[in-house]
Amino acid sequence: MQYELAEKLDISNNHISSIENGKEKPSLDLFISLCEELHVTPDFLLLGSMHASNIPLDIVDGLRLCSQDDIELTRQFVELLIKRSKH
Repeated sequence: MQYELAEKLDISNNHISSIENGKEKPSLDLFISLCEELHVTPDFLLLGSMHASNIPLDIVDGLRLCSQDDIELTRQFVELLIKRSKH
């Protein structure tokens, strides 16, 4: 997987390995490309699943296109799902 990701990003396998191990920091452009290739939000890559909302990028992008009324409706729906899961 690491080799394939490096190839898609047009960087060396060693560079992607150094980023993964914290030895190097990616440029902002590379960081954005990593998020896009992995289909994750930047907070997920920065904070990990313990702290990030871990919402798929396509859902986040879709919400950006919604009206405020639609976003409010979505919030209410999510609250309903949370209540339902607690029972």
